[in-house]
Amino acid sequence: QVQLVESGGGLVQPGGSLRLSCAASGSIFSINAMAWYRQAPGQLRELVTTITSGAIPNYADSVKGRFTVSRDNAKNTVYLQMNDLKPEDTAVYYCNAQIATTWFAAVKDYWGQGTQVTVSS
Repeated sequence: QVQLVESGGGLVQPGGSLRLSCAASGSIFSINAMAWYRQAPGQLRELVTTITSGAIPNYADSVKGRFTVSRDNAKNTVYLQMNDLKPEDTAVYYCNAQIATTWFAAVKDYWGQGTQVTVSS
């Protein structure tokens, strides 16, 4: 069993900052890419950022220059530092990880339960 647990969401004013964390636990042999997605009410889930096992990031144009993704491989944890938040960043944020549970197992996608981020004055 593998679990991804997110934390750090909340209510923040426009221009403010939040830091999300996502920790993977359970039967983990290796973690490849990790990512953050978000889903606003009535909209499709969209990719926000990815980070490879070698810590190479990629960002959606809408968050470039404001969000920073990082990971701690020793802790199986990925972080999302969100600065200069805007009302349009309001969404449920989901953590995703590509995990192999044994050396011979196929890599599978795992998801966290989501954490709400609300940007409002």
